[in-house]
Amino acid sequence: MKIAIFGRYNNPSTITSFDRLLNFFKGKDIDVLIESEFLNLVNSVTSNDALYNLFSVYNKLDDSFNLLISIGGDGTILRAIPSVKNLDIPIIGINTGRLGFLATIQIEDIENAVQNILNGHYTVSERSLLSIETSPENNDIKNLNFALNEIAVSRKNTTSMITVDTHLDGEFLTSYWSDGLIISTPTGSTGYSLSCGGPVITPGANSFVLTPIAPHNLSARPLIIPDSTEIQLSVSGREKQHLVSLDSRIATLDNETIIKIKKADFKVKMIDLLDESFLKTLRKKMLWGEDKRN
Repeated sequence: MKIAIFGRYNNPSTITSFDRLLNFFKGKDIDVLIESEFLNLVNSVTSNDALYNLFSVYNKLDDSFNLLISIGGDGTILRAIPSVKNLDIPIIGINTGRLGFLATIQIEDIENAVQNILNGHYTVSERSLLSIETSPENNDIKNLNFALNEIAVSRKNTTSMITVDTHLDGEFLTSYWSDGLIISTPTGSTGYSLSCGGPVITPGANSFVLTPIAPHNLSARPLIIPDSTEIQLSVSGREKQHLVSLDSRIATLDNETIIKIKKADFKVKMIDLLDESFLKTLRKKMLWGEDKRN
């Protein structure tokens, strides 16, 4: 078995989790490789060469890997997605961040959770992604033109709202007068979209959601659409440019650029432990049922 370890944010919990994970793998007949940039980040604040030197490093993933373990929060998993792309490498996350809808392994459960994975006690869920094309092309996004959580357009360098003309499968929907518009996958429905009033969508649903950001049109509400829909956007406003974000990546586009968004032609595999589920995570992270008056 060949396992990649990936991380980004460096804090005491990250180091603790990293060391616990490596100590678990130490001496086992498993090929474990650490992403080079992550190891450099860890080595910049701590020194544990006796442990770290037992493992090799990698610079780029390939289809020989069987598993990627992300150490951080949900944002760290999103940063791993561009390197995984369409390689069909299952991903599991150790949560050293905050909510952790994607990174579901808690620090105190690392050894037990990873052993369950090695024993095959898990399921795999396939998560849909969004892809984007722009006319004219934008060099910042054309090579990594996909997102697991959401693609959003938003204003830049202005406090004024923008207008987002929106078409679905070639038919005009509306012009959102707002700070921006989020197009979210089911996976991303518990992220940025949720904070803007969007609905929670279960991961297996074949849907996307359009969620306006602070719309001035008081009747504008989130809209759930089939994930087979092609979405076309065009932004106008007082400034000449606006922002487009793909999960954690941001690019600048000129106004009137034609943006086409649709379901990507590949999916990402997420590992679900048998003692976890999306509904259980919802109850735990959103404190559903904690109000004893109900």
